[in-house]
Amino acid sequence: MQTERKEVKTTMSRPFEHRRLRMEKVSPKPNRALGAFDAAIELDPRLRDLVSLRASMINGCAYCIDMHTKDARKGGESEQRLYAVAAWEEAPFFDERERAAFALTDAVTLVGEEHVTRAVWDEAAAQFDEPELAQLLWAIIAINAWNRLAIATRMEPGQYEP
Repeated sequence: MQTERKEVKTTMSRPFEHRRLRMEKVSPKPNRALGAFDAAIELDPRLRDLVSLRASMINGCAYCIDMHTKDARKGGESEQRLYAVAAWEEAPFFDERERAAFALTDAVTLVGEEHVTRAVWDEAAAQFDEPELAQLLWAIIAINAWNRLAIATRMEPGQYEP
C-alpha cells in the first residue's frame, strides 16, 4: 500500500516581504489616535505584556511578539514563562489571574470561533474587579488592532528596542 504525500507549503520558500506602508507617515491622525487609545489603558505592565504576547502569538504577529518579549524581559519576566505563554494551559508557571487573562485573551482574539463563553467571562470576572476587567478587555482589543496593522503593513521584527 502506497501512502500519498501531501505537499506542505512553508514560509521558507518565499522571501521575507519588507514593509508595505508606513501608517505613521501616510495616515498620521488615526495612527496617533490608536497610540493614544493604547496609552490610555491602565493595566499592570507585566500582565499586559503577557496578554499582548499571547494575542500576538495567536495572530502570528512577529513584530509584536518581538516587541512584547523584549518589553517583558525588561520588566523582569523570566525566559521560562515567556516561552510557556504559547502553551499556557499546560504550563504550571502562571497563577489563576494570569490564566483567566489568557483565557479571555484567547476568546476575544478568536472571537469568530466561539465568541466569549460565559465560563471564560465568569472566570475573568472572578479574578478581576470590573474596572480592571474593563482595562484588560481594552488591552486585548488594542493588541489585536496593533497585530492587524503590523501584519497587514509587514512591520519588520527585530528592530524594536524598549
